[in-house]
Amino acid sequence: MPTLVLIGHGMVGQRFLEAAAERGLTRTHRVVVLCEEPRPAYDRVHLTSYFSGTTPAELSLSDPEFLAEHGIELHVGDPATEVDRAARTVRARSGLEVTYDTLVLATGSYPFVPPVPGKDATGCFVYRTIEDLHAIEAYAKEHATVGAVVGGGLLGLEAAGALKGLGLATHIVEFAPRLMPVQVDEGGGAALLRTIGDMGLTVHTGVGTQEVVTADDDGGAVRGMRLSDGSELATDLVVFSAGVRPRDQLARAMGLTVGERGGIAVDAECRTSDPAVFAIGECALAADGRVYGLVAPGYEMAQTAADAMVGTAVDGFTGADLSTKLKLLGVDVASFGDAHGATEGCLDVVYADSRSGTYKKLVIGAGGELLGGILVGDAEAYGTLRALTGTVPPVAPESLVLPAGAGAPAQLGPEALPDDAVVCSCHNVTKGEICAHTSVPEVKKCTKAGTGCGSCVKLIGQLMPATGDSGLCGCFALTRQELYEIVRVKRITRFGQLLDEHGRDAARGGEGCEVCKPAAGSIIASLAPSIGADGYVLDGEQAALQDTNDHFLANLQKNGSYSVVPRVPGGEITPEKLIVIGEVARDFGLYTKITGGQRIDLFGARVDQLPAIWGRLVDAGFESGHAYGKALRTVKSCVGRTWCRYGVQDSVRMAIDLELRYRGLRSPHKLKSAVSGCARECAEAQSKDFGVIATANGWNLYVGGNGGMTPRHADLLAQDLSDAELVRLIDRFLMFYIRTADRLERTSTWLDRIEGGLDHVRDVVVHDALGICDELESLMRAHVAHYRDEWAETLGDPERLARFVSFVNAPGTPDPTVRFVPERDQIKPELPLIPLEGLTLR
Repeated sequence: MPTLVLIGHGMVGQRFLEAAAERGLTRTHRVVVLCEEPRPAYDRVHLTSYFSGTTPAELSLSDPEFLAEHGIELHVGDPATEVDRAARTVRARSGLEVTYDTLVLATGSYPFVPPVPGKDATGCFVYRTIEDLHAIEAYAKEHATVGAVVGGGLLGLEAAGALKGLGLATHIVEFAPRLMPVQVDEGGGAALLRTIGDMGLTVHTGVGTQEVVTADDDGGAVRGMRLSDGSELATDLVVFSAGVRPRDQLARAMGLTVGERGGIAVDAECRTSDPAVFAIGECALAADGRVYGLVAPGYEMAQTAADAMVGTAVDGFTGADLSTKLKLLGVDVASFGDAHGATEGCLDVVYADSRSGTYKKLVIGAGGELLGGILVGDAEAYGTLRALTGTVPPVAPESLVLPAGAGAPAQLGPEALPDDAVVCSCHNVTKGEICAHTSVPEVKKCTKAGTGCGSCVKLIGQLMPATGDSGLCGCFALTRQELYEIVRVKRITRFGQLLDEHGRDAARGGEGCEVCKPAAGSIIASLAPSIGADGYVLDGEQAALQDTNDHFLANLQKNGSYSVVPRVPGGEITPEKLIVIGEVARDFGLYTKITGGQRIDLFGARVDQLPAIWGRLVDAGFESGHAYGKALRTVKSCVGRTWCRYGVQDSVRMAIDLELRYRGLRSPHKLKSAVSGCARECAEAQSKDFGVIATANGWNLYVGGNGGMTPRHADLLAQDLSDAELVRLIDRFLMFYIRTADRLERTSTWLDRIEGGLDHVRDVVVHDALGICDELESLMRAHVAHYRDEWAETLGDPERLARFVSFVNAPGTPDPTVRFVPERDQIKPELPLIPLEGLTLR
């Protein structure tokens, strides 16, 4: 059997393995992979997400089952050190020697570090691998308060965001006159500069680094930088992110042809000057004379090389789309096509708003065709615009950049894209191919679209309705609202029955998907008392439908620990209960935080500690706060007329009554509420899903508020209500929302979406226009009458408690990766993970 050797196992190397498997090469060849890094391929595009809690395991792109299925031999931490082309052998650092028939070089690139004095000083880093991030994080924690990034390009801004996230005062030094000089023009750079400056970062453009200054009495550690304009910058840490260079050293030693400025020269099939050797990704100098540093061209080269190996007729790789969309420091930045307007006779259409940090430029050709563009601050239309590049848009160019409501014609939607428009450039997937599927997960699985850089996922989701299928997911052609009615009327208590009787033909007898399982679980739980189901979410088949948080009745945190959130109705708590919370936190070493919802969160519990913690809390009279579920969270309150000289009603009593009435109510999304004792609105009721404000004559009820990512002021539904009238209207409102909302749809979005909006909801809930209010009230009465605290139920059942272990094959073993370090007299997660051996994760 011939042997295929792959040197390098990054994102492009992994894509090559997948392409090779798809084309049958793993059946006809022995495949050996030599990987330099101490871990298999991982998502380098989203590397910075490590600092926001994404673990190395979550970044991994390598599936052990895939490797085993295809017999791929992966040698991690064992790079190739020598290749003998005459003998066709590769020697690895470990001494391993492999004879090859075909060799693929995917050695990637290395960070360019300017040759300035002090560049190797203690405290200088590059930003390329997970190990680099570990080193930066550890050094910043102990030795730095100020950090500087050399380079203001894509990776430089990501590095700056990481330093800022580590708590360092951060500087960015860019030699070009603007940030991201390759992707954006002067106008885009100015918008980006203003926005980043408003975030507290200091940007130095038009200057270079002359020297890294070190302290003689501190082991040569970094103490500053000297810039080309003569100024000095005090800093404790320097990250070099000034571009990359092809890693072609091994190819040079092999005698392969390389470019004058680096890169392994390849032809359209990605063959090097040796026909038995291919080069792909950032190490390769493509046939068009360019080295491509983006993942999409690398993927295309990987597929081209695999095609060439099996003799498939291909056009070859002669160039690639350099479009890119990223969120840098929280700012959307995108460029596509001829972004800088190099085409002769082209014209620019520009919209700029310095107040909002928005800049949009489209480059239009002489014939009206869209040639390219730049988007800063608002890149919502990127997917559609990039797919339309090279065509004449069906609407006026100004409508593509002006904000909604600014007097522009109707804006362009994804339905206007032709079927041959490429939506996913990473995997070259067209709109037509995407619209052949019925859900985003199905699209990802079948076409790989959305699994590369991820910038096309939103557009893929927008395209799903274009298939004419409004079903919940690939398992159900019915909507959530239709499934709710089926469960209610037919009194279906099991997901399997629902899927078998009402799922798509292809889904019947299956297990469902990550979309329909929690949605159906929520519907069954919310209707449980009325349909004869057991409302406990972890019994029988219901347990398999729950999200991770529901599965352990606790919120999963970034390091694998869980939070404990006892209910504190209305924010009122006795000194005795406060003491119990303090003692539990002390005895279990938990981090404590008072929340905006007027309760106390306890963080840092291992899954195996949850029963013991909750046992003490339940004994003290606490109940689950349902912070983990799509259910009522809290009902905040001010002190009301009992204590406040401005209060006109007893807001605390009302908040407690409402929270105890609606506790545990499962809904399409989380529910938040508040009660204010007067018009001064100290409880912020108008930013809640349902909020109550006291008046001299009773209560005003507001609905559809949201204080999250998209704030929305609640609308007044009814005013001057008595206690009984208020509760009755809230009962109706909540059950009508649960009945008609989409999955994961907040009340604010639902109120804006539902036909007729607030007026329709008022007609239904207040005036009973549909004649369903008796039914809505009955459903709520059933919920109230059958409420049971989930943690009290769990603690009384040994079988239910058995799930609370870290490892199914070692129940008494705590998870060794859940570790903490001290901070401000409490704890915080220690994020780097250690490998596990001999233990099976649950």
